[in-house]
Amino acid sequence: MTDKQPQTRLDARYSDETATATAWTDAEKLLSEAELFWISTVRPDGRPHVTPLPAVWSRGALHFCTGPEERKARNLAANPHLVLTTGTNLWDEGYDLVVEGEAERITDEARLRELAEAWETKYGPFWHFDVADGSFQHGAGHAYVFSVAPRTVFGFGKGEPFSQTRWRFTMED
Repeated sequence: MTDKQPQTRLDARYSDETATATAWTDAEKLLSEAELFWISTVRPDGRPHVTPLPAVWSRGALHFCTGPEERKARNLAANPHLVLTTGTNLWDEGYDLVVEGEAERITDEARLRELAEAWETKYGPFWHFDVADGSFQHGAGHAYVFSVAPRTVFGFGKGEPFSQTRWRFTMED
């Protein structure tokens, strides 16, 4: 887990009176255990693009991979800002997380091997990757790997009590 601790704040406007801010360690656990995320990027013409993908939480950041010709990779080449979301599809139970940040491509092969192992540990042998040429290798194709260190994260507690917690890692918005 990350050593960098965010500024944590409960937003009383969107929280029940009995709600308290969720601890960052609890949010990190949810990010680590989540199997599916939705990535939102922006196309070069300004239109949004959203798609599901698996991701791995490691060293205080989310990591995902994508083929270099996929829409999300092309979007990130023009604009690295993105949002990753995860949670439940229910209105009144569970916890949703929204992670805002910038994607940075990982090319260091030692780090990529660590992440490949993390993928396979989390998702099973279907997600086995070899590492070569600064990317994941899988079958006949290859994928770029990106890291997203959170800038701001929003957490939405659903059910009793409803809550909204914000974790800010920088003072920028």
